[in-house]
Amino acid sequence: MTVLIKGETGTGKEVLATAIQKNSARADKPFITLNCAALPESLVESEIFGHKKGAFTGAITDKQGLFEAAHGGTLFLDEINSLPLAVQSKLLRFLENGECMPVGANKAQKLDVRVIAATNADLNQLIANGEFRRDLYFRLNVVPLELPALHQRREDIEQLAQHFFKMFAELHSLSAPSLSKATEKVLRAYAWPGNVRELRNLCERLSILLPGKIIEPENLPREFSISQQPAQDNSFILPEFGLQLEALEADMIMQALNRTKGNRSKSARLLGISRDTLLYRMQKHGLASH
Repeated sequence: MTVLIKGETGTGKEVLATAIQKNSARADKPFITLNCAALPESLVESEIFGHKKGAFTGAITDKQGLFEAAHGGTLFLDEINSLPLAVQSKLLRFLENGECMPVGANKAQKLDVRVIAATNADLNQLIANGEFRRDLYFRLNVVPLELPALHQRREDIEQLAQHFFKMFAELHSLSAPSLSKATEKVLRAYAWPGNVRELRNLCERLSILLPGKIIEPENLPREFSISQQPAQDNSFILPEFGLQLEALEADMIMQALNRTKGNRSKSARLLGISRDTLLYRMQKHGLASH
């Protein structure tokens, strides 16, 4: 089935695409990737679909396209949002009937290729702007998967860091460093604009510079300094007439559950507590059935 992976840059869309391929019936078949934003618009069509000799100036030989190279396997199209409109129509034709037409050819090829696409942009907004075909979006969006930004999954930071430390220790033949509790707190407070890729790069740097050491906050780059973080006003002024703390807590829990459509893990993140704590407090307030 066609898969569309959505997520910010650095969340691991290609890692997920690779995992899908490795765990599919096509695991032993070709897996080819293309970053649609990395090629000039004039070359994208020829790269994906191939071309015939003489199709345009400079086409001195036939060229096999990525679809043909991926026959029987998977083609991963990263940053599909950068695909030119003219190429979008040819991709739609392939997804509908499996026909691939090389540039300059007069006969289409019938190919068996599963497409995984990824985007870091809002395709619905691009559709509204006339920059992306609505029919192609529906054809790509058969199995939509969304990768959350790292700041939305802060509870995973320590486990990811441990994984990367172990990986780089083996790669560079070094002892893996570890994080102090204070450093874990700083990492959780950071905004992570580069997402998991930024965390991976940080862990490689620390693995090389401080092998086997306990990483303290002062060992982190300047941007991780607490003083550099946006100030958060978490103050709450108690009304003069007071309040019912139990009722307020129950109300906040219900608001979080409603906002996340009952997803307890997401609700716990909104409230800044663990999932187990949320379940305990839901039970305490008689909200366990929600």
